[in-house]
Amino acid sequence: MQAIKFLPTPSTDMGLCKQQLSHGSRSFYFASHLLPKVMQHAACGLYAFCREADDMVDEGENPQNALDILHHRLDRIYEGKPLYKATDRVLTQIVQTYNMPRELHNALLEGFAWDAEGKIYHSIDDVYDYSARVAGTVGVMMSVLMGVRDPKILARAADLGTAMQLTNIARDVGEDARLGRIYLPLDELRAEGVDPAQMLADPTFNSGIGRVVRRLLERADWLYQRSDHGIAQLPRKYQPGIRAARKLYAAIGEKVNALDCNSVDQRAIVGTSRKFALLTSAVALAQPRSHALDAPALPQNQFLIDAVVTSGATASAIKTDPFRVRTLWILDLFETLRERDRNAHLARTR
Repeated sequence: MQAIKFLPTPSTDMGLCKQQLSHGSRSFYFASHLLPKVMQHAACGLYAFCREADDMVDEGENPQNALDILHHRLDRIYEGKPLYKATDRVLTQIVQTYNMPRELHNALLEGFAWDAEGKIYHSIDDVYDYSARVAGTVGVMMSVLMGVRDPKILARAADLGTAMQLTNIARDVGEDARLGRIYLPLDELRAEGVDPAQMLADPTFNSGIGRVVRRLLERADWLYQRSDHGIAQLPRKYQPGIRAARKLYAAIGEKVNALDCNSVDQRAIVGTSRKFALLTSAVALAQPRSHALDAPALPQNQFLIDAVVTSGATASAIKTDPFRVRTLWILDLFETLRERDRNAHLARTR
């Protein structure tokens, strides 16, 4: 019997994105379940493309070729003519619905290019530059999905993304070193008597590495606290999901601290029961507005905020058009039902 070929629909595309996300970024996947349904779809679709791009550059044999392919895919997406790929079709819908600035995706790919070329991070400012591209972008993109265009709130979203990346770096010191990479600031390592070349040749934990990791986590905690004041200004329906992501990543840092900042010999893991407890706590009422909301963005993140503010769309244009968003998903539902009926009919007649 000839196999039945099922045609892709927005729902099947989104299902593939969610499946990919659940395997590749479980903390984000957990947190996404606290977002409203439409936002959850958009967030998962956006993150799935970012995850796929990262894997293509990081795990492929020819990183530059992968980057060229990704830029071409983005060209097609922004032209409204995506390649025949589920993630690209989903991202095209997201770009068109939310007017997502292309500069954000370009910045993300630049960060991946830095990984591919083995860029060296001499100072914490260099680490912030890298974090802005690979994670600050995601925080700002998520804000765009929520209709946020206020530069003060965008600055706090970029803080959150940067804090998450600093947490990742602190957690993965040993794993990165064994892959020939160091994301800790080299000047701070040398000041602690740590030879970066020796660290790469023989990744062994010592108190100097521990102190650098602890300082990185302190900076992440400072940024998490700044981000709280931005989360408090988001539409209430979005706050639990974003607060959950913040709590889950901060818990990773707490786990690293509990291991005396030894992330060379072991990898900090937050257990499932702890994750569910954090998700439950994320629905608590937000903090009131604070002067911390008005703090300037990290200089390294400012270009991301400028890209959104100058992109031409206004927050009101997005927020006051919920009908457009609802319509997209109603059409999705009808298309899915139509394809199910069609496929069921084909199955009966073969």
